[in-house]
Amino acid sequence: MPEILVLLAHPDLALSRVNRRLAEQARSVGERVLVRDLYALYPDYLIDVQAEQAHLAAARLVVWQHPLQWYSMPALMKLWLDEVLAFGWAYGPGGQALRGKDLWWVTSTGGPALSYRPEGHNRHSFAAFTAPYEQTAALTGMRMLPPLVLHGAHRAAAAELEAHAALYRQRLARYPDWPELAGLDPQGACEVPADARRAEA
Repeated sequence: MPEILVLLAHPDLALSRVNRRLAEQARSVGERVLVRDLYALYPDYLIDVQAEQAHLAAARLVVWQHPLQWYSMPALMKLWLDEVLAFGWAYGPGGQALRGKDLWWVTSTGGPALSYRPEGHNRHSFAAFTAPYEQTAALTGMRMLPPLVLHGAHRAAAAELEAHAALYRQRLARYPDWPELAGLDPQGACEVPADARRAEA
């Protein structure tokens, strides 16, 4: 299986400027990248957990690509996390399937960069919204890479979008040869005790 797994989650990709273009660029990299469009695969929201886990297990880099919606991920992406990153498989006792892999969050926002600061209408820096992603990586033993973000996606000029998409493709093609990764520490997994969850009846 390809060593780079891109999990694309956009509820209406046909109407997307940014994520549709990014997906096109990811697919153009070649055989080392597999793009899985979750909304196309699971329009009924019935996720094939075993298939998803198999793709994850084979990947070296896992990419979560989606627009930021209400400061979080689209609904199907959240359901994917709930079902696929299972206790005993992705985290907790015996849950080591993802340890040592890299996780890269690629997202876009409707609001401009200036809106992500205390005096902006989003009231917080963008970094404040990355904590759930960082902790998910930590809990599963993945190393969180610096996110790739396009702010103000609705109004981004064509040239800006193309430059952003080209950077995305370049990073996928060159992974893991990124300057930023040279000094990035490996992620140590958060150890979850066996009694942290109630035993199934």
